[in-house]
Amino acid sequence: MSVEKESKPAYNEGITTDHIEGHDGLAGPVDTARLQEDVAYGPNGLRGLLTSGYVSGAAFLASLGGFSFGYDQGVISIINVMPQFHAVFPRAETAFGTGFMTGMLLLGAFVGVLFMPYLCDKLSRKRALMVVVVIFNVGAIIQTSCSDYGVLVLGRFIGGIGVGTLAMGAPLYISEVSPPNIRGTLLVLESISIVSGVVIAFWITYGTQYMPGEASFRLPFGLQMVSSTFLGIGIAFYPYSPRWLALVGRNEESLISLAKLRGLSTTDERVQREYQGIIVEVEFQKLVLEKRHPGARGIKLEALTWLGLFARRNWRRTIVGCGVAFFQQSSGINAFIYYAPTLFRSIGQSDEMSLILSGIFNILQLVAVLVCFTIIDKIGRKPLAIIGGFGTAGAYIIIAILSGLYSSNWSANTSAGWACVAMAFLFILIFGVSYSPLGWLLPPEVYSNSNRSKGVALANSVTGSQISLLVWRLLL
Repeated sequence: MSVEKESKPAYNEGITTDHIEGHDGLAGPVDTARLQEDVAYGPNGLRGLLTSGYVSGAAFLASLGGFSFGYDQGVISIINVMPQFHAVFPRAETAFGTGFMTGMLLLGAFVGVLFMPYLCDKLSRKRALMVVVVIFNVGAIIQTSCSDYGVLVLGRFIGGIGVGTLAMGAPLYISEVSPPNIRGTLLVLESISIVSGVVIAFWITYGTQYMPGEASFRLPFGLQMVSSTFLGIGIAFYPYSPRWLALVGRNEESLISLAKLRGLSTTDERVQREYQGIIVEVEFQKLVLEKRHPGARGIKLEALTWLGLFARRNWRRTIVGCGVAFFQQSSGINAFIYYAPTLFRSIGQSDEMSLILSGIFNILQLVAVLVCFTIIDKIGRKPLAIIGGFGTAGAYIIIAILSGLYSSNWSANTSAGWACVAMAFLFILIFGVSYSPLGWLLPPEVYSNSNRSKGVALANSVTGSQISLLVWRLLL
């Protein structure tokens, strides 16, 4: 029996501008979210992944953008202290030189997320990822081959544009191709990939530091292109986001893409119900946009849609999306990632022990994120955010008290130094199971189709600006 002949609710009938009045962006006469979220494709969590292998593969590939972001963060941690690196780039040995080089990556990431929404909406989520892979690889090639500090900084900036856009585009694509029952689990893949990138980059550079000559740092710089290239090539074989296809009016292709991602026929009742929900939401949001900004086109419409993130109907979503990103970075996690060896030395650890402790610190974060991967859809986002906030604050308070009491003479108070190490490990375990994944999971979930790319970009720009402010504060 064809789809047209089946007796189904006409979800997309009767939507007019009359329904828009009083719509606050969270609920309204047309409950578009319920049409999609009520569809049951299988169990939640890890069990659900086993029944959704194809979409899990797409999500894994997209999450390699997060891996590249994490790798680019982690690779500089030990390179910053390599004598071989300083022999070629002596300006990087100073505090300002190190911070400037690190900060340019983050500045590039901040710039990148500002234009990524345009690419995502115009080219598609998938093609946008392919384009920024090229940008990222150009930056990586410059970093790997250059011998001048200024050129290295330029390479870090270009690479930053790449990793910033990859880190934003990946969760956007994942959120739009995932079925409701495992969307949260698959979005945690972004955090797992970022932390995995940090861990692998750290231990690669830990090993290459013993290599003679420039290969000790050029090899790790070059290896960052492996995951991004794999992403750029692999994602080409996966479908476009059904929500993006609907957004640009390619409804028939949207249904075909959705059915392919779900591993079902286009006539399957669940696929039809989710598809109708997507179409209704897109049409409703278009009516909302036309009602509020009649006749607006081009740059004017682009500016108005950005401003719409702060309108009464969306401000709560924006607070949630940007707030969780703000608190994720305000935790100081990136100070640990970039300067962990220095921080551990500051509490009385030897140079070699500081490197080992830094590696263990990163591994613990990966373990914690993997735990979150298995429990996120069972426990929920809000409880994890509350536990993460109080838990990390408690660990920091203890570190602050111990540092205030014993920082004048760590060598005579080694037990206090090790207590600080223990609290740092406790901090990363709590952070890894809460704000590490939540910072990437919540922004794509809280926005509607029409606002998702810009909302995720705004949250990521908060992330980038927070990191940059942290780096410059440490510099000064």
